[in-house]
Amino acid sequence: MAKLPLPERGQPLDVTYIYQLADTVNNLSTQVSSASYNYTTIDTASAAKQSVKTSDARVIGGIVGVADNSTVTAATEKTFSYDFVGDFKYPPIVSATIINTGNTSAGQNVSVVLKKPTTSRVEGVVRYGANGNLSIDVHLIIVGIPN
Repeated sequence: MAKLPLPERGQPLDVTYIYQLADTVNNLSTQVSSASYNYTTIDTASAAKQSVKTSDARVIGGIVGVADNSTVTAATEKTFSYDFVGDFKYPPIVSATIINTGNTSAGQNVSVVLKKPTTSRVEGVVRYGANGNLSIDVHLIIVGIPN
């Protein structure tokens, strides 16, 4: 959107300038709509569902390196944690996915379990289902309401 030129001090406001003002405000109002799809609803354990403007929600995509060319034994576990930069008002919704960065068969037999997140951190456990060498990351998607 084009920026509207600021008037000089003492400049008379003519019809052209007022038209530019009205046109710019109208363009802005169509870009910033109050439609329902501009809201994000986040279910919190302590305060039920919270709806906020999507621009007021916070989304973090995080990566935690769990194993890098490591030899693992089946039925063992490794813990990990991820600290949020800045706190959330309520514990956020967190989703985790294992990424088999080494593309090994042992890396295909892995599971992840998250512990209950806090307003500033999430912890989890990776369980190995097979013996072998692997490289894996945990990708996190964290959605919440900032403090």
